[in-house]
Amino acid sequence: MKSLRTPDARFENLPDYPFAPHYKTLSEDLRLHYLDEGPADARPVLMMHGEPSWSYLYRHMIPPVVASGARVIAPDLIGFGKSDKPTETSDYTYARHVAWMSEWFEQMNLSDVVLVCQDWGGLLGLRLVATYPDRFAGVVAANTFLPIGNGKPSEVFKNWRDFSQNVPEFPTGKIIQGATVRELTPDEVAAYDAPFPDESYKAGARIFPALVPTALDDPENDANRAAWNTLAAFDKPFVTAFSDQDPITKGGDAAFQERVAGTKGQPHQTLKGGGHFLQEDVAEDLAGVVVDLLARL
Repeated sequence: MKSLRTPDARFENLPDYPFAPHYKTLSEDLRLHYLDEGPADARPVLMMHGEPSWSYLYRHMIPPVVASGARVIAPDLIGFGKSDKPTETSDYTYARHVAWMSEWFEQMNLSDVVLVCQDWGGLLGLRLVATYPDRFAGVVAANTFLPIGNGKPSEVFKNWRDFSQNVPEFPTGKIIQGATVRELTPDEVAAYDAPFPDESYKAGARIFPALVPTALDDPENDANRAAWNTLAAFDKPFVTAFSDQDPITKGGDAAFQERVAGTKGQPHQTLKGGGHFLQEDVAEDLAGVVVDLLARL
């Protein structure tokens, strides 16, 4: 497998991103980057990003959660951020992403974890919860889902998937801007473009929308069904904090509340003024949900 590594110079002087880099090497000699902030012996909060963002997405949430006494760990998925980027779209599958993140999670030897997940951060992070339920103390799910290929994709999602596969130049920063409510600064948009010096680095970002299970014969349906069965019995606190202006995941919080045991009696919220990337729009509110959960554990 051929992979690329974004030059460090691309990440210099990013706004509001003063965090030190950390790395683990996975099989196939792939290097995965993650942030690790706060006391090493504190409860870990695992913040997982989705498509086509990276750990930069959590920059405004990390300080208040660390200030509450937690340890925040925010990885960059393979193909994103400062992590290595296999160059062929065929290098990426849903199962392979789960395997990469599972290998990293085991290397980190984390336990008593609170997962914070959004977008593909949930499709992958919730698979970690289902695989290692004893290692998780709680979940905050925001604008995410765990599909099993049995629903008709919305027109919004189909348009996004078609765009991602056919646009000649994949405009990462503009995609993030298009799914937020507030106007990002030019430097913030540039920070989302930083991991990708040119199109050869974008195979993972481009293929991700096509990997979402939307058909009954998707190869990951069985694994996701099994994950749902485990999550149904997961009785630790599971809080939904979806935003009010995300056409992609709107209503997805109800599926979790109906099926996951740990959602019962939790203070679920709909965060006002947030788009799909609610970490950009309502970071303080979402961080508050996390801090509140931590205080109740």
